[in-house]
Amino acid sequence: MKKMTPLKNDLLLRAARGLKTERTPVWLMRQAGRILPEYRAIRNSLSGFKELVETPQLAAEVTIQPVDILDVDAAIIFSDILVIPDAMGLPYEMVEKVGPYFPQTIKAESDLKKLRIADPGDLSYVYEAIAITLRELDGRVPLIGFAGAPFTLFCYMVEGGGSKTFSKARKMIAQNPDLAHRILDMVTVSTIAYLHGQVDAGVHLVQVFDSWAAVLHRSDYAEFSLPYTRRIAEAIHPRVPVTLFAKGANFSIGDLATLPCDTIGLDWTVPVEFARSQAMNKTLQGNLDPTALYAPGKEIVKKTREMLQAFGGHKHIANLGHGVYPDTDPEAVKIFVNTVKEFEYEHA
Repeated sequence: MKKMTPLKNDLLLRAARGLKTERTPVWLMRQAGRILPEYRAIRNSLSGFKELVETPQLAAEVTIQPVDILDVDAAIIFSDILVIPDAMGLPYEMVEKVGPYFPQTIKAESDLKKLRIADPGDLSYVYEAIAITLRELDGRVPLIGFAGAPFTLFCYMVEGGGSKTFSKARKMIAQNPDLAHRILDMVTVSTIAYLHGQVDAGVHLVQVFDSWAAVLHRSDYAEFSLPYTRRIAEAIHPRVPVTLFAKGANFSIGDLATLPCDTIGLDWTVPVEFARSQAMNKTLQGNLDPTALYAPGKEIVKKTREMLQAFGGHKHIANLGHGVYPDTDPEAVKIFVNTVKEFEYEHA
């Protein structure tokens, strides 16, 4: 791991480790993206999303934009979870207004010949973007690295794109579980090496996104998701704090709390008291409904304060319960961020 520039603002890291902080730190998932005109100006000058992801100088620039414009307490490297399947030999395209598309998918045992364990060198553009970002940030705030959880990546690799049900991926689990496990193992090994590379490049914390865990029954989750997430957490946690986020899979909170992680991300459907009961020793991250930012300013302030009071000011990182929606007004995001920063807790 490279030598770190001392952080001027380490609220996120202290909160993740469960230490006392002067106030609750705040950042947003997908903060580096479509809500900012400055991002759109860069994105529109390029051939597409992938060019931005794979151009380190520009990826660093859009990573830093939310720190400059929204005054958040952390940056998250601008990239995509699908760089891992891409590096494994399964390229994807990002189709405007549609989302990711895989021209080739894994359907049968014979398709495994398309796959390889990702070579970290194939992802050097991410590590270079991290190095540039850290140099430009100069210790202002921590930098978050991330990856997709193996099950979520498996879903895309089998399905070929987004889906409401991911029935093809679940069909493979039902009909050919051995093949599913072989794919998941390859993705896990690739992801561990990738995250080690991010830590070597200097990220301060990593988050693992299991975006589609909720499509699984709990018994299937216990077999096809949790063990692979565990392997990643066990490999990375000794080096930097780890946040795990399984969107929609509220049943998983207690299971994730048994893993070597520091923080568990919550979507907006999770009652705070339930999450606390399931993960008493963990920091919790979230979980304002992203649509709350469509409301008038006074209502954003009210809802943000209610969320903060529910978490009680300890072991909490303020965030939305999902990525900020692309048609959100940046001024609404600023209201959210400023409300968090100015909030004073009412203690009984």
